[in-house]
Amino acid sequence: MSELNITHPKKLKQLAATAICGNDITSSCLYVSALTIIYAGQYAFIALLIVGIVLYFFRKIYGEAVGALPLNGGAYNVLLNTTSKGNASLAACLTILSYMATAVLSASEAMRYLNSIFPAVPILIATFIVLSFFLALTLTGISESSTVAIIIFIIHLVVIALLIFSAFYYITINGLGNLKLNFQTPVKGGIATAIFLGFSVAMLGVTGFETSSNFVEEQKPGVFPKTLRNMWILVIIINPLISLLAVSILPVQEIASHEGAFLSHLGSHTGGSWLAMIVSLDAALVLSGAVLTSFIGVSGLIRRMTLDRIFPQALLKENKRGSSSAILIVFYLLCLSILFITNGELGPLAGVYTISFLSVMAFFGFGNLLLKIKRKKLPRPEYASPIVVILGILGIFIALYGNIKLHPEFLVVFLQYFIPTILIIYAFLKRKVVMHYLLLYANRVFDKLSELALFSRFHLTKEMRKLNKQPFVYFTKGDNIATLNKVIIYVKDNEITQKLKIVTVLQTETQMSDTFMRDFEALDRAYPDLRIEYVQIPGTFGPELINRLSHEWNIPHNFMFIGSPGDHFPHRVSDLGGVRLII
Repeated sequence: MSELNITHPKKLKQLAATAICGNDITSSCLYVSALTIIYAGQYAFIALLIVGIVLYFFRKIYGEAVGALPLNGGAYNVLLNTTSKGNASLAACLTILSYMATAVLSASEAMRYLNSIFPAVPILIATFIVLSFFLALTLTGISESSTVAIIIFIIHLVVIALLIFSAFYYITINGLGNLKLNFQTPVKGGIATAIFLGFSVAMLGVTGFETSSNFVEEQKPGVFPKTLRNMWILVIIINPLISLLAVSILPVQEIASHEGAFLSHLGSHTGGSWLAMIVSLDAALVLSGAVLTSFIGVSGLIRRMTLDRIFPQALLKENKRGSSSAILIVFYLLCLSILFITNGELGPLAGVYTISFLSVMAFFGFGNLLLKIKRKKLPRPEYASPIVVILGILGIFIALYGNIKLHPEFLVVFLQYFIPTILIIYAFLKRKVVMHYLLLYANRVFDKLSELALFSRFHLTKEMRKLNKQPFVYFTKGDNIATLNKVIIYVKDNEITQKLKIVTVLQTETQMSDTFMRDFEALDRAYPDLRIEYVQIPGTFGPELINRLSHEWNIPHNFMFIGSPGDHFPHRVSDLGGVRLII
């Protein structure tokens, strides 16, 4: 399916893009502040400030990587343009798992808050209704979804501001006696251990930060770095401030006993039952908004993977509103399956969410390092120094170690979900090999059943021919034989095709040298199973020429490759419509 036939919805402005991610990341204060206090006690605010520092590193890491490669897909996109499709698919698998767990956890937790106000609300059924509502909403298009996200986001920030104001007012009347008592209480294992464990669990409160990179193509130019800035400001202010206010008002032991509805309890203490009611309603609303974040983030990621032929092309079909209906429905069904398999129990999902989310962040950090090594000449709007990237990755590894140390069972549960998921994605990625063996199997097993064997061979062979028929393009300025050989090896290892066009764009009628043509002929003979065609085109290499060739040859932009452009390249990579970097 050519991407020229795909409609593009209206681009998102700063508030809308921030709201979609912000509902997820700002809802973290509903649980992460109490969770951090349980492990770090009165020093929780320090652990949360360290989280803010690590997130600042990742603000730079994401800003550089996505600025250089502003295409949907997040960590998948960065690794796809710096390593192999297999490595990129591993990061995508973790991202999808993270979104699935986030959607179900957020919806279930939202309904638990609602159940605390209205006990008659059945949590499992209500969670199903929330997931169904946001499926219907995202099917109407990202612009309509963003309007709902903005409303939820603004309401949540107003309620949090009201809660903080009431806490300050309470302290001005009652003083800081409780804070002094809490700091006189020793913490279990010592201050360093408490901050380490508190930091580990607090890192779970930045989920949503990675989402903006998964729908960057739906944002207006220049909006993406602003979403990172806005989310970082909210995280560095809200979570440490609420934890510090909490230990100034409540004993640490009391906070631990009200972990499930911590902010509601804090609100009842500082403002009364009316504020507790408002906070609980807001919690149900903003946690539901985090479900929307998951739907939008996964839609951008899976659409990009489908364009790269990892998933069946039928998923690309869009409705009249420009939404990929099949992608959203498949994700919705996967979320429902997890909800009913676990019967709404949050424990198993917490393990999947914890490890997959932190692993995605680590992959993005590694992708940034690879970008510096393999694509060092690629223009980028900002630059994260290697020490910043390394410190960011180190922070993620510390958080991963701390969470697994606290909950070793998380690793087992994670693997139970991860292994089947990555096997399915790997089967799609290597479906040419899978179909080849199925064809052999059909020939052997159904040898006596000639009609069934003929039917199986016909359809498998037809599908293999269909996959192999798709040509790919590599634009070269006259690379030497070693470089062209690397290109061919990459295509053979990562793509399903038997056709490769090697294209040179020349502004004059200049002919390529005899040496180049001899090298090309040698390569053509070296790979008999790959039909390599050399094409020389007059003109200027740029978006217009790429669009014209894509239309004339019916080859999508993301099936066209280039080497990493230099500093003097007159176009941004994003202007090329999804052309991939492989050398």
